[in-house]
This record gives sequence, structure tokens and C-alpha cells, in this order.
Amino acid sequence: MPAPILRHFAYTHLKPELQLISGPFGELAQQMDNNLPDCAEKSAGLRKLLEAKDCMVRAKVESGLD
Repeated sequence: MPAPILRHFAYTHLKPELQLISGPFGELAQQMDNNLPDCAEKSAGLRKLLEAKDCMVRAKVESGLD
């Protein structure tokens, strides 16, 4: 069963410019969820990956995507 946090890595609803930033994080999160055992460290790592993804998407938005 996939980790519940993976829903926050969805990116197909984003503008194409943001999909380019967010997509690789979603793919990496999926790989890590598939290849690592369920444990506190995996949960922490996925949470930090989500934080990094959010920062990078905000960086793109703040750089004048509009």
C-alpha cells in the first residue's frame, strides 16, 4: 500500500512549467516508497523530500512564472 504522503507529490494538475519542477520529485518519492521498507526514517525522508519539492516549486513561481 502506498504511503499516504504520496498524494502530495501529484503534479499533473500543475501548469507545464511547474510540472517540470515538481515531476521529478514525485517520481523519486514513488521510487523511494517502492524500494524502502516502511519505517520512521522513510517517513521522515519523504516528508523532507516534500518540503524540498514545495520550496523548488515556490522558487519557480516567485521567479515570475506568470
